[in-house]
Amino acid sequence: MALIVGSFILFSSCGSKRDITYFQDPYKISDDLFKQDHAEYEVKIKPNDNLFIVVSAVNLDAVAMYNSVNVNRGGNFTPSNLDMFGYLVDPKGNIYFPHVGEIHVAGLTKMEAIQLLQEKISKDVADPVVNIRIMNYKIHVIGEVARPGVYTVTDERITIPQALALAGDLTIYGERSTVQLIRMEKGEKVFYTIDLTSPELFLSPNYFLHQDDILYVSPNKTRAGSSTYNQYVPLTISVTSIVITIISLIIRNR
Repeated sequence: MALIVGSFILFSSCGSKRDITYFQDPYKISDDLFKQDHAEYEVKIKPNDNLFIVVSAVNLDAVAMYNSVNVNRGGNFTPSNLDMFGYLVDPKGNIYFPHVGEIHVAGLTKMEAIQLLQEKISKDVADPVVNIRIMNYKIHVIGEVARPGVYTVTDERITIPQALALAGDLTIYGERSTVQLIRMEKGEKVFYTIDLTSPELFLSPNYFLHQDDILYVSPNKTRAGSSTYNQYVPLTISVTSIVITIISLIIRNR
């Protein structure tokens, strides 16, 4: 009896190969579309981003007033405390930059924001060079993955497959055709459904993740079913063992 129960649970956990294979039938997409290059993708600055901005120039003293930390001359800072020197983008999409004033940066790419700052600073400093880094660029991967958690993206560029790889890939129980992407857009949560079994993912505008995106992998039917089975397996095995023991004693005493 126990063997039968165990076998039932084992075989009930087996699913179709098509349920777990990524990017199926790529030949259905034309070569021209499949070769589309996402190299031009650039992240855009959003409210609540923490921007670390460094201004440099030939004359270091001329730009010292624009820097929150003296990076040009070996300022004493580490990655752990670097966020203290950042510029937090407010809910309206603005930052207040020293000696420049309020600047609207939300919706701009980093290069656009750099050009905007360089234009304003160049009124007082010859040939300024501006560098911007988004310090709180993180993505969240939760649900049926090997290592759910929050992951920092240092190069500010990550795709859905790369994010799932960071999280150790989906477990065998992850539902691959209905992964949920949760994103804040214009102050509201927006939900997108991602099908990892389709190669059309590579053509999706959501292929690259934005800062603070959440990927949720829901459990498939096997996982949902096994959670019910698992509640009764120990009890079933215990009862079965007792019954077998009783039957053995009866047979032995005949």
